[in-house]
Amino acid sequence: MRSAPKPDPSTRRTDRQTQPPGSSRAAGPLAGLDGVPWSEIQDSSGSAAAIPRLLRKVALGDAETARAALVDLRERICQYGFVVEQATAATVPFLWELAQRPQVSCRAQIIQLLKNIADARQWETTATAYPKLLNHRENPVAWERAARQAVRARRDGLERLLAEGDSEIARATTELARTLGD
Repeated sequence: MRSAPKPDPSTRRTDRQTQPPGSSRAAGPLAGLDGVPWSEIQDSSGSAAAIPRLLRKVALGDAETARAALVDLRERICQYGFVVEQATAATVPFLWELAQRPQVSCRAQIIQLLKNIADARQWETTATAYPKLLNHRENPVAWERAARQAVRARRDGLERLLAEGDSEIARATTELARTLGD
């Protein structure tokens, strides 16, 4: 009877944790992140494939790393604070999740980003002057509307944020609530 070969210890990877079959890498914070086809959608730099990495840095990084990642993320999904991209609506639920997590160091800035997205009307304003914009295959007006709707869809988290003792979070949340009409 032959025995099964044993793996050679010198060739086995030990630098990453193994997961049980069928488990997801994102079972904790940002669950569902890997289910979004990021490489098939666009942000301001082109492919949105870097967005999961940036969201994870915001979620798990130290204060400096998280803030730097959020600055990069903002430029990719809400450039100049008012120009949204195709990937913005897909990113919003994860921003809401991060805003709710006390261990995330830049929560007030995330809430401000959500407010900027909810305020975005750049493409709609441009389409008013240039209606042909609505006929393009890639319709940025639809992206903008979807992004605003994604912010509104999660507004039930406002009460919890307003109840926190942090004045910076409360101020940012109050501004977001005003924008959403809540």
